Amino acid sequence: MTTTFGWLRKQLAGIVALVLILGLFLVARLPSVSAAEQDAMASKFHFTPMSIALPAAKKSQSIRTVNKEYENISAWISSVGAAIALNDISGSGKPNDICLVDPRSDQVVITPTPDSGPRYAPFALDPAPALPTWDYMAPMGCVPGDFNEDGRTDLLAYYWGRTPVLFMQKATATKFDASAFTPTELVPGDHRGPDGKYSGPLWNTDSATIGDFDGDGHTDIFIGNYFPDSKVLDPNADGGITMNQSMSHAKNSGGKYIYRWTGATSGAQPSAQFADASQGIPDSARSGWTLASSATDIDGDSRPELYIANDFGHDHMLYNKSTPGNVSFGEVTGVRSITDPKSKVLGNDSFKGMGVDFGDLNHDGLYDLFVSNITTSWGIEESNFQFMNTAKNAEDLRKQLHDGVAPFHDDSAANGTAWSGWGWDVKIEDFNNSGENQIAQATGFVKGQVNRWPNLQELATANDGLLSNPFWWPNARAGDDIGGDQTLHFFVKSSDGRYTDLAPQLGLAVPVPTRGIGVGDTDGDGLPEFAVARQWEEPIFYHNDSPKPGKFLQLKLTTDAPVAPGPLPAAGPPAIGAQATVTTSDGKKYLGRVDGSSGEGGRRSFDVQIGLGQNVSGPLDVHLQWRDRTGQVRTQDLKLQPGCHMYKLGTTAMEEM
Repeated sequence: MTTTFGWLRKQLAGIVALVLILGLFLVARLPSVSAAEQDAMASKFHFTPMSIALPAAKKSQSIRTVNKEYENISAWISSVGAAIALNDISGSGKPNDICLVDPRSDQVVITPTPDSGPRYAPFALDPAPALPTWDYMAPMGCVPGDFNEDGRTDLLAYYWGRTPVLFMQKATATKFDASAFTPTELVPGDHRGPDGKYSGPLWNTDSATIGDFDGDGHTDIFIGNYFPDSKVLDPNADGGITMNQSMSHAKNSGGKYIYRWTGATSGAQPSAQFADASQGIPDSARSGWTLASSATDIDGDSRPELYIANDFGHDHMLYNKSTPGNVSFGEVTGVRSITDPKSKVLGNDSFKGMGVDFGDLNHDGLYDLFVSNITTSWGIEESNFQFMNTAKNAEDLRKQLHDGVAPFHDDSAANGTAWSGWGWDVKIEDFNNSGENQIAQATGFVKGQVNRWPNLQELATANDGLLSNPFWWPNARAGDDIGGDQTLHFFVKSSDGRYTDLAPQLGLAVPVPTRGIGVGDTDGDGLPEFAVARQWEEPIFYHNDSPKPGKFLQLKLTTDAPVAPGPLPAAGPPAIGAQATVTTSDGKKYLGRVDGSSGEGGRRSFDVQIGLGQNVSGPLDVHLQWRDRTGQVRTQDLKLQPGCHMYKLGTTAMEEM
């Protein structure tokens, strides 16, 4: 007996390890949903693909010019830049305008959604000649917003090879075309060199998001750069560049910046002024190869937290401690249990941080979040993150955040969302108003004929000392393929509570690398449409024709600031960060917000869209919370029937008829 116990004691570590491995295997198995159930689930959705009208292009390309040191990995350097946003830019009253960044032409395009007709001719926005440009810069994304608070939708465009540009809409414009916008610098200063070309900081920006970070009642801007300042796209340059110094904890990236709103003008020469408040970002979060970000108030104090999703290393959840005029964030991290790999703990991950969005996935009235990573079997199989909020309530959440703890646990394996491919943008949305959110995710990297996954696997296991020098990277050039046939994913919750990808059944599984997903109810019927930006392929618009949708609450929330008068209609100043909570008779909660632009390359509209299911009846208990223009937090409880409502938010919420 003693011998037996002795043997067991010696083998205990191995036995425990085997039990843990078996347990994790049982939890991590992909969900098995029968074909019949998948068909039944898919029958509740229907999307009609439609082509997006584009203006004439000044150039056409399928790969970028790059610094000479990047020539062998030019396809890798060319793998980003497709982006898309749905919003009300033209003042139509619906989010039926598209802001598209098309890498094939390197244009920032404004065009009507295809379901709204040819209301105006598509056009491109160019900083030149008002602002300096140069030959080797390229747009990477656009963020709608009312940056001068005149009620007209402006656009923030960000670039590789240049600091961002604000395209401000003129109140005096008589025609909705490129002449209706005037470009202005986000970063103050004269960036024009002696030769008339751009000579300012060579930022390489891959992410931007907006929110009232300091709680003064005005919208601020976060900018996340990827490469360090350098001539990434200049084929005449030879050197002066770098790659990530690690696959799991790289910090040799471009900078992180917050610009705090300080003033603005409207009229024929609109402008907006911002002051650098980047000192509010903690040192621990100022580095990282940023691909995505989100400004979302998760603890209910009307100050948005900031999530920074980084490639090659730790993401950062920043808890907002700001006061008016003073931006201040503190980093919070998750708590690791005995069964949690370190890389699946919020803030300690070593994965690829390709996209992020917030949404309440279990009706407890608290925001959960989804983060895209690289999850390709026999390629690089990490894991997406479905971080579920484990706090008891908002008060408990606020206390834990104050103590530096982010109470989120990754349940992606148990919920069937862990693996999809080379993930990018993600949107949590209820597309058929069923009362349950779906998760739409873009995937795929570069499309070609020569499979380079084996080479990438070699790189992933290489010594970190080699990575920062492009010379040691395996070839990734025109014609090479890494995840080029991966498709859009559309995760839907099944009867057992886990998710399954219905993209194949819905005709969404087109084998083309996708990047950004823009979402908005473009035709005003209460069902959100979505548009997809594809890398080196035509973008696509999906009109929502889902049969027998559930009931919904849609809120168009604007501030009570006056709209600058002019010949063209205006959308009104969006109440960025305003939140709505619907509580039903069975205790379920449904959350919605005026989103500043969560994601990677895609942006949802400013409308608050909440699906309620078939069985909900009005009036609904709706709690609104917002900051007015003075920075004061306001709340109001309403009784609303399902459907669309418009409110102006000032000291009180006033419904517009």
